[in-house]
Amino acid sequence: MTVVLDNSRPAAPGAAARNDLPRAQPVIVNGVTIDRAAISRETQNHPAAKPIEAWLAAARALVVRELLLQEARARGIGAVPLEDAEGRRETDEEALIRTLVEIDVITPTASMEECSRYYEQNRARFRSPAIFEVRHILFAAAPADHDAREKARRDAEAAIAMLAQEPQLFAHLAAERSACPSAKTGGNLGQISRGQTVPEFEAALERSAAPGLAPNPIETRYGFHVVCIDRQIDGAELPFEVVKERIAAWLEEKVRRTALRQYITGLAGRADITGISLDAEATPLVQ
Repeated sequence: MTVVLDNSRPAAPGAAARNDLPRAQPVIVNGVTIDRAAISRETQNHPAAKPIEAWLAAARALVVRELLLQEARARGIGAVPLEDAEGRRETDEEALIRTLVEIDVITPTASMEECSRYYEQNRARFRSPAIFEVRHILFAAAPADHDAREKARRDAEAAIAMLAQEPQLFAHLAAERSACPSAKTGGNLGQISRGQTVPEFEAALERSAAPGLAPNPIETRYGFHVVCIDRQIDGAELPFEVVKERIAAWLEEKVRRTALRQYITGLAGRADITGISLDAEATPLVQ
């Protein structure tokens, strides 16, 4: 694979601060130029901290797409677009890439022995989620409003200090101060488990040492929560029979990604690519 990057043109003053895109030579795959406008449109599918990172990811994705399409067309592969249950239909190019990969990237099915071995080595990963009976009082504040969040934090800390002395006032304080609809039921959220609230709230519950009033507010995107855990039911270990299909799917997907990465690397190794360095592992097909 021939890879050429044009780093000879100096950046304009302040370009780094603006995260400007580089003025590089065109991205070309075996003589086919990847249009810069197409790369710019593709960046919406590759969110990143900096524009240049999104642009590079988009360019690599389109290079891989072009490699696969060139291979499929060179071999005269025919493909019929599929349609899902909701009526969404593949494009002709999507069908061509899918068919090529189905023909060339063959991955073995995970055996029950492999699945059982993985289960035994990772038992801690296969547990039902813990269940919490929780009450809370939400002092709301928008994520970007620094002053409001600081006030919400102080109000939550004051409420915790008061409830530590007079816990019987929790329902009254929730009804009076909480910005959550649960204020109408004394802040009671009932029984909740993983996936029912925002991740930061769940993570704080799972880190809790014991039931009772949490000594510090829990911060989430909504503000600061005063939390009382009335009961915690720990998750139970799931038997192998329940998770074996999940394990098999995960192992097969891991092998598929490795095989696909190797396949793309092989295509790139036989290609003439200029204007971009190709990282097959970072492309959408193998993520």
